[in-house]
Amino acid sequence: MARPAIVLLSGGLDSTTVLAIAKDQGYTPYALSFRYGQRHSVELEAAKRVVEAQGAARHVIADIDLRVFGGSALTSDIEVPKHDSLDHTGEGGVPITYVPARNTIFLSFALAYAETVNASDIFTGVTAVDYSGYPDCRPEYIDAYAKMANLATRAGVEGTQQLKIHSPLMEMSKADIVREGLRLGVDYSITSSCYDPDEQGRACGRCETCLLRLKGFAEAGSTDPVRYQDA
Repeated sequence: MARPAIVLLSGGLDSTTVLAIAKDQGYTPYALSFRYGQRHSVELEAAKRVVEAQGAARHVIADIDLRVFGGSALTSDIEVPKHDSLDHTGEGGVPITYVPARNTIFLSFALAYAETVNASDIFTGVTAVDYSGYPDCRPEYIDAYAKMANLATRAGVEGTQQLKIHSPLMEMSKADIVREGLRLGVDYSITSSCYDPDEQGRACGRCETCLLRLKGFAEAGSTDPVRYQDA
């Protein structure tokens, strides 16, 4: 029987690719998404489509509200920065689209989910190449969290679970990620990566995550199939 694994799924390019990788490696995925007070529900609708297309043993959407803290363009009334190219991103340190401690919070939920389904594996789509410079996407952070996680649960203390956090995209460029997803048959037309889509769900094409995504498809010699506002 395939081993269960928790897959953090936002509905974007990276996490959708990770779901396909987990399945390709023989895991039975338990998908976990979050309604955390983000600006729009487009990504959650995308996550539902991804699960329907790729399959999962179960898809949980956890409700938390990070708007009570604010501090990010994704969870408060701060405008999402727009750029004409990636040349103007990365200035001024960690961008305002960083949600304070988001990955730590998400991984904590994944840890609880893993213990309830007897999973020893968690998959996350963090990457330290072609990314926005978020501090909770670095390999040293993932390694440190895994060490903590094995001290934090009954399963870990009793020795019935040795948790491993898989971050298969960590050293991959966006182009590499696109190539791997296409090799695995991922349908990227049903995904959504944009931080500020319009009411029709069309990507803005100018936020940093859109620019990184477009760069990845271009360098992979492919065309991004999602709808853009100025297309």
